[in-house]
Amino acid sequence: MIITMASISLDGFFEGPGHDISWHHMSEDMHDYVNADLATMSALLDGRRTHELMLEAWPHAEDNPDFTPKMREFAPIWRNVRKIIYSRTRTFTEWNSETRTEVDADEIRNLPGDSMVGGPNLLETFFEHDLVDEIRLYVNPVAIGAGTPFFKKPNALALKGTRAFDNGVVLLTYGRR
Repeated sequence: MIITMASISLDGFFEGPGHDISWHHMSEDMHDYVNADLATMSALLDGRRTHELMLEAWPHAEDNPDFTPKMREFAPIWRNVRKIIYSRTRTFTEWNSETRTEVDADEIRNLPGDSMVGGPNLLETFFEHDLVDEIRLYVNPVAIGAGTPFFKKPNALALKGTRAFDNGVVLLTYGRR
């Protein structure tokens, strides 16, 4: 199954102007849930910018005194999972990753287990190829007014579940209709 997970604003934006994600809320309760969820993934499928953002934090997170215990717990989950990075410019890989220049729908459909796709541009390509089976939206209690919308085209979805976290974020899980 191909899953996408994203924090979005109440007004549907993935990120604010200038790729701002400072408004994303994360609590220990939520991080614990996300860690358990991502630990079950067979692969992370990311665009270049998303991967490079992850590279800034997770390779040596255990050494960062500003990181919480749950953040440090996530580091080996991220390092150990297979990562496929989609980029037309990045060829160097590290931390259990490999690169692709294009999305091969047949390769994606044949991946074992559950895989998580991330990055707004890559996600749009996955939607175009009808590759997304489940959408997990972490709706943050903030409206930002502008930025990169999560959905760029209409998508008919079926609500599969909800969960509220202690920080006001609500997880809405959708599947295909």
